[in-house]
Amino acid sequence: MDLPRVITVRESDHRIHNPLTPAKFAALGESLRLAPGARVLDLASGSGEMLCTWARDHGITGTGVDISTVFTEQARARSVELGVADRVEFRHGDAAGHVADQPVDLAACVGATWIGNGVAGTVELLARSLRPGGLMLVGEPYWRRTPPDEETARDCHATAIADFLILPDLIGQLQDLGYDVVEMTLADQDSWDRYAAAQWLTMRRWLDRNPDDELAPEVRDGLATEPVRHARGTREYLGWGVFALMKR
Repeated sequence: MDLPRVITVRESDHRIHNPLTPAKFAALGESLRLAPGARVLDLASGSGEMLCTWARDHGITGTGVDISTVFTEQARARSVELGVADRVEFRHGDAAGHVADQPVDLAACVGATWIGNGVAGTVELLARSLRPGGLMLVGEPYWRRTPPDEETARDCHATAIADFLILPDLIGQLQDLGYDVVEMTLADQDSWDRYAAAQWLTMRRWLDRNPDDELAPEVRDGLATEPVRHARGTREYLGWGVFALMKR
């Protein structure tokens, strides 16, 4: 049980596996007014940057669950680096279907709603771990502008235009599930660049070190095609945000 190796190759130098910068994650933590000792569950926690920095800055405690062995080890190392290993733990496992042993104050899935087969299923999954009156965080792409054709949508890593909604419709979907949207933090073009473009240098340096690896042709193809795809598609059309919800 693990992520495809090509993903961990591409994102091995990332601390945040989505298009939020450290400054935006810090601002999101401030906006939620987290109380010291608040219990957080982070499903698909990646390299653990959200839990680790919020434990350092706000005194929260928490558990992260992620299917990647590489990212889970990075998260554990980061918790030691920041001196919060006594407050956060990271488990290797499939976040789909994971429910906390005890209700938490904040339940999050920031950018991996496939664990619940979409937004609605992920909200239902998170709700099973959340105490009454608690906060939920959901990260999800949306269209900044609707792509002009399906080819452009595929340049944005979608299978079709219908994969994502425009921002007002995404917020409306969350409200229709019975939640108030009480905060949001949105990526911008610069933070998309930082997420996508940082992978290109990682890919190139990996190729230089591993020219005969079985993944080298796939990584080389990605490095050759993705800068143009990003410039033409993702940074122009695709938005991404984290939305804080409270049950109505």
